[in-house]
Amino acid sequence: MSHDHAHGSAGHDHTAGANQRSLKIAFGLTTVFLFVELVGGIVSQSLALISDAAHMFTDVAALAIALAAIRIAKRPADARRTFGYHRFEILAAAFNAMLLFGVAVYILYEAYLRIKAPPEIQSTAMLVIAVVGLLVNLVSMRVLQGGQESSLNVKGAYLEVWADMIGSVGVIVGAVILKFTGWAWVDSAVAILIGLWVVPRTWTLLKSSINILLEGVPEDVDMVELKKLLLAVPCVKSLHDLHVWAVTSGKSTLTVHLVTEPEVNVEKQVLPEVRRRLAETFGIHHITVQCELEPCGQTDEGDHFKSATAALAEEHDEKSHSHQGHEH
Repeated sequence: MSHDHAHGSAGHDHTAGANQRSLKIAFGLTTVFLFVELVGGIVSQSLALISDAAHMFTDVAALAIALAAIRIAKRPADARRTFGYHRFEILAAAFNAMLLFGVAVYILYEAYLRIKAPPEIQSTAMLVIAVVGLLVNLVSMRVLQGGQESSLNVKGAYLEVWADMIGSVGVIVGAVILKFTGWAWVDSAVAILIGLWVVPRTWTLLKSSINILLEGVPEDVDMVELKKLLLAVPCVKSLHDLHVWAVTSGKSTLTVHLVTEPEVNVEKQVLPEVRRRLAETFGIHHITVQCELEPCGQTDEGDHFKSATAALAEEHDEKSHSHQGHEH
């Protein structure tokens, strides 16, 4: 029996540092403008502005939680949490998604009430504040763009700022229409559109977060291709007890049992090749491989996957036995 462990963390630490700087800049910009937009929405009586401010509030909350998550995730592993605190980032992303859902529902309800009894709205103030909000969102998006591919936590914050940017565009369009037509219902309609625009993207974030919390297979890993890759390693006859999950975004972990040829030196011939293929094809560096001469009790026949060579050899043996039986 042989085990192999491979780890890779330096790149993740560097990414976390860059993400933290980006989040701090976006947090500062968004917090300042939140108060401007909220006061402006109340003064101008614009629900579209208030709804945008509500989304801006979730932006601030998201960025604050994301920053806290990165700080907590930096804590080293200990005797109680051997994977460290990286999973906290995913909890933060899931919380942000649920927060956005709640805000969207509130805005839709408020818009419904206002359509029945539209208030007097100051379109000029609404327009000016929305333009400033758009500029703040664009700067924040630019700052966060680099980290959103490598961190689900940063992606959550980026999506909220992105949704808020769309909201600002909607408010600008609504303010222009309101200014030239006087149609008060346009303000509520824009607020409804903002709410409906956010929901599908929020669902995507929540689904990704839940998949990681349930230790599902990472979205960028194709299990069929992964099995083919492992079974194609020379001297590997079959595999079983294969598990792939992610502690947080970008930190996938794999464990597997491999049945190998009896004469092979697994430490020199099998394990380095497995490690290389997993790193190059799937970016998986944290692996545990157990090599065996026969499948252990950790599997059943339905979860036992054989290599093409082993399957052909087994088929040949069965035919030989069958042929010998007919001769007798």
